[in-house]
Amino acid sequence: MFYKGSQCVNCSVKGGEKSCQKPVDKYIEYDPVIILINAILCKAQAYRHILFNTKINIHGKLCIFCLLCEAYLRWLQLQDSSQNTDPDDLIRYAKEWDFYRMFGIASLEQTSFLVGIFITLWWMRLEMLKTKSDFILLLKALLLSSYGKLLLIPAVIWEHDYTPLCLAFIKVFVLISNSQAIRVTLNLNRMLPWLAIFFGLIFENGVVCLFKKMGWDV
Repeated sequence: MFYKGSQCVNCSVKGGEKSCQKPVDKYIEYDPVIILINAILCKAQAYRHILFNTKINIHGKLCIFCLLCEAYLRWLQLQDSSQNTDPDDLIRYAKEWDFYRMFGIASLEQTSFLVGIFITLWWMRLEMLKTKSDFILLLKALLLSSYGKLLLIPAVIWEHDYTPLCLAFIKVFVLISNSQAIRVTLNLNRMLPWLAIFFGLIFENGVVCLFKKMGWDV
């Protein structure tokens, strides 16, 4: 069930009275901290509230910041593998082209993943995904639901023996959030969003393999 404003979209008006007595969005009266906690727990109603009943316009900035986090993680791993580090010159590190290359690779993979999802959902010919505004809303939902990538930075800063396991959990958490965003935005069952994400991952890996075959260092 979708919510817009304070009224249920599924409600119809007959004779001047609402025919549906279902409650409106309960999160309207909730504290933002409670809403955030429920969103972290991937509750569908919390996602509906955030997507439809709040005016959040940080999708682009959040996407860039998440890509920077992922690029920093890859760049740090690249520095560790090369064993050519100099902690006394952080300014030079910030100017290294390797970091920007990692940012480009992360952007390419993210774009390929999203394109794979959109192609899959378009191929399904869903009724909820016909207009340009529907695609834009879904894109915003996917970008917003990728906030879990922000956890990459503390996972790297507080490095320990379980860091690879933490990174794997973060990846799974982001995919679960993406699935919930697709489900809430398009009002689907649990299976179809995961199918779209699966093909998105396949498309992402396919694009990366294609660039590698072309001789690109991806």
